[in-house]
Amino acid sequence: MTDRREEVAQAFRGLAEEEVRFRDELTLLVSRDSIRDALVRARDLGFLMLTDLTAVDRHPAEPRFEVVYLLTALDPPARLRLAMRLPGGDPTVPTAVEVYPGANWLEREVYDMFGIRFLGHPDLKRILMPDDWEGHPLRKDYPLVEEPVQFFGHTPKPPSAIIPRTPPRKD
Repeated sequence: MTDRREEVAQAFRGLAEEEVRFRDELTLLVSRDSIRDALVRARDLGFLMLTDLTAVDRHPAEPRFEVVYLLTALDPPARLRLAMRLPGGDPTVPTAVEVYPGANWLEREVYDMFGIRFLGHPDLKRILMPDDWEGHPLRKDYPLVEEPVQFFGHTPKPPSAIIPRTPPRKD
């Protein structure tokens, strides 16, 4: 397994900006401009399965978003994580559908929840929220609202009356 990680890391020299090794897993940070080349290279190295594609909102940090591709090779078994950071003012990235057709639905989910646009996607539209929904619920600045819950014979307190308010963390 270790030899495989070293072989993969070597194959991405000059393409990856940063390399993180943690508990038998390799994460390579690549730029937005080189993500498609990195995905093609990973596929050519035997990482034939896009296991997952997700995003992280690091608000208020900048670059705000991080898109993460989790890739799996079956023979020999290995996992590879490609990550890419995007600015909050321009959360766009080239689609991975041409390289990994399974990215189609995963990119739609990331678009729906985080508002990250995948340029060149064949049908980028909402998948989880209704078409007329405003905003993207997994963004950290998405407004939270309280709706009263109807109980018979009991009036529950709203969450803001139960959970103490704490100031936001400063990392």
